[in-house]
Amino acid sequence: MSRTSNRAIAKTGPLRALGTMSGTSLDGVDAAIVVTDGVSIHGFGSSCYHAYEPVERAQLASALGQWHGPQVDAAGEIVTRAHADLLKRFLAEQAEADQAEAEAGVDPSRSAPVDVIGFHGQTLAHAPRQQGTLQVGDGAALAQTLGVPVVWDFRSDDVRLGGEGAPLAPFFHFACAKYLKRDKPLCFLNLGGVGNITYVDPRFDAPEEPGALLAFDTGPANAPINDLVQARCGQPMDEGGRIALGGEVETGALELFLAEPYFARMPPKSLDRNDFSEMIDLVSELSDRDATATLTGMCAAAVAQGMEHCPEAPEVVLVTGGGRHNPVLMEMLRVSLDCPVAPIESVGLDGDMLEAQAFAHLAVRVARGLPTSCPGTTGVRACVGGGVVSVPGTSD
Repeated sequence: MSRTSNRAIAKTGPLRALGTMSGTSLDGVDAAIVVTDGVSIHGFGSSCYHAYEPVERAQLASALGQWHGPQVDAAGEIVTRAHADLLKRFLAEQAEADQAEAEAGVDPSRSAPVDVIGFHGQTLAHAPRQQGTLQVGDGAALAQTLGVPVVWDFRSDDVRLGGEGAPLAPFFHFACAKYLKRDKPLCFLNLGGVGNITYVDPRFDAPEEPGALLAFDTGPANAPINDLVQARCGQPMDEGGRIALGGEVETGALELFLAEPYFARMPPKSLDRNDFSEMIDLVSELSDRDATATLTGMCAAAVAQGMEHCPEAPEVVLVTGGGRHNPVLMEMLRVSLDCPVAPIESVGLDGDMLEAQAFAHLAVRVARGLPTSCPGTTGVRACVGGGVVSVPGTSD
C-alpha cells in the first residue's frame, strides 16, 4: 500500500473530497463532500446516508470487541459492500449533476465528481494501550471499485507512535472554527455511540500548535441507551427521548458510574464502545423509563466531568451526532454546563454529516503530507499524519 504521498493526487489547490463514517451506533453509513485544501474549508457539498439492514446491524454488533475470526471477516465484508454500493450510486449522481452544470456553463472545469475519498471503516475494537485499534473495511478494494484514490486506516500510525488513535475529528473542528470566523474558544461535542469533545482555541494559526486543541472521549453516549432500549423495548434508539422523558435518574447508580477511574484520568484519553458495558447492570433493577433516564443522565454527567479539563470556559458547546436529537439529553447538558449549549445547526453546519466531513478533510491532509493528530488530541508523542493511500490501478 502506498503511504502518505501527494503523488496519488497531482491536482493543487482545493480538492473535492468525499468522506465516509460508520459510527459505533451501528446505524449506517454517512457520506459527504467537502471542498478543502487540507488547511481551510472552501465549501460543503452534497451528502447521503445508507442505513444498515437489521441483519447487517446484528452481524456488526456480534463482531464488536473482537480482533480476528470469521465474525470480524464477515463484518469487514458488510462494511466494504455497504460503502461500495452507496458511493457508486452517489458518485454517479454527482457526475450527472456536474455534467448538467457544465452544460449550463456553471463549472465546466470539473472532470470528476470527487478527487479523493476518506474511508474511516467500522471500528470493532479499540484498546490503544494493549492490542491497538481495529477498523474493518477494505479501502484498497474500494479504490479499485470506485476508480478514485482512497485514504483509509487513519488511526493505526497514531497508535504505533504512542497515541490513543482517537478522537481524529479535532483537526477538522479547528478548520470549522476558522470557517465560522470564531475568535474565542469553543467546544465541539460529538454524541455518537461514545461521546467526545474538542476544545478549540481559534486564536492559534494551526491545529498542531500547542494549546490550539484539546480532545478526548468524555464517556459513553448513545451506545448503552440504544443497547438498553433495543433489548427491553425492541427499538433501535430512544427516539426523541420519549422513554427517558417519563423516567427519573437514579442517583445511586449515577454516583457509582462517576466513580469509575476513567473520569479521574487526565486527557487525552479514549474509549472502546463497550468499555462501560457494566452501565446496563447498574440500571438492571429499574423500570424501562427510569433505566433509560439514568443512562441518559450518565452521558450528560460524563460530559460535565470532562468540561472541567478545558483550559478556559468556552463561548459555546456545539453538539453534533445523534445525541443532539434527544431533547432530554440536551436539557440535561444545558442544566449541567456553565456555558451555552446548542445543536451545531445553530451555526449552519450539518450535525448528521460532520464526522463524514471530517474524514473528507483528513483525507486531503493525508494526501498532502499534513498531520492529522498531535499531542493535544490523542496524546501521540509528536504530530503524525496517519493513513494509507490506495490508488486505483495499482497493486496493494
